[in-house]
Amino acid sequence: MRTLLGFCLLWTALGCTDPGPERLALAEPAAFASMILPDDNPTTKEGLALGRRLFFDPILSADSTVSCGTCHEPARAFADGKSLSVGLGGRTGRRNSPGLANVGYLHQTLFWDGRAADLESQALHPIADQHEMGGSWPAVISKLRRHPAYGPAFLDAFALDELRQLNPDHVGKALAQFQRSLISADSKYDRVVRGDAAYTESEALGAAIFFDLGDQPEEIKWFGRIPTGECAHCHTAPHFTNQRFFNNGLDEQLDVAAFRDKGRGAVTGSKYDNGLFKVPGLRNVALTGPYMHDGRMATLAAVVDHYDRGGHYAENRSANVMPLLLTGRQKTALVDFLHTLTDTSFVNNPDHRPLNSK
Repeated sequence: MRTLLGFCLLWTALGCTDPGPERLALAEPAAFASMILPDDNPTTKEGLALGRRLFFDPILSADSTVSCGTCHEPARAFADGKSLSVGLGGRTGRRNSPGLANVGYLHQTLFWDGRAADLESQALHPIADQHEMGGSWPAVISKLRRHPAYGPAFLDAFALDELRQLNPDHVGKALAQFQRSLISADSKYDRVVRGDAAYTESEALGAAIFFDLGDQPEEIKWFGRIPTGECAHCHTAPHFTNQRFFNNGLDEQLDVAAFRDKGRGAVTGSKYDNGLFKVPGLRNVALTGPYMHDGRMATLAAVVDHYDRGGHYAENRSANVMPLLLTGRQKTALVDFLHTLTDTSFVNNPDHRPLNSK
């Protein structure tokens, strides 16, 4: 005790202070542009560990039965395998749970309708949503302050002087730090780009269709006619999304004001944004089905068939959605290419799982 007391007195006498949370640099792939981090929420050792624990802990829900990980399972690339998410008490949500691979790079609004400006604010929505975690923020913060482990963890992660300072923003920041660590960059596609692997014949044909390579050099002409797939206009590498909003022809609608789920329009208030949804990233897409904002398509083959037919009419349907006239072989090739976006090291990464999992 005397030794500890003497150390503390010496520390104070020297004018030293607690260095605070330890900053971490995420291991970002060279092929990616650097992640944009908010000035008030750098990644730290303490914040990342706290966010990881919170993500998989049902304490954030009203009855402590639902966690973020309930709808975002690591083995499914952080999707849940359901058409529509299922929350507190078995309540069915309105939309499909998207995967979270590389979500830290998708900084131009989040959710299918783009209602959250960043990961910090996005993380706050599900906790108070009655169809998801069904909690109230005062109750959640009270539980966290009383918890014997979470109280000290928040003090350490955000250098708080006392637990009365703890508020929902700290929860959102911790969850955002963990989600930014969910980086996927070792799929077969990535290895081909790096020159460490080669596509099969079918995968190469699918890549040529996906990236509209029909007018490229002769080395790919051995496939014969390569149709334009129109995929990469919206699903732009390396994250396979342009982060914009489109109507992809899912439903015929003669009156844009009549869409049942208004999507982006409910956020912007413009009727011409009705029925528009954010382009999802396609990394690990073979693991994140069912597909579309409402999970209506069970397989990638069904998705390809939809786009091959050209979708349904609506005044604001994207101009890139048109009949593709793919052959059976070409459809199969496109699906085969999409499977090359699966990153098994990502879904098996122990750092992406609950702390007590094996």
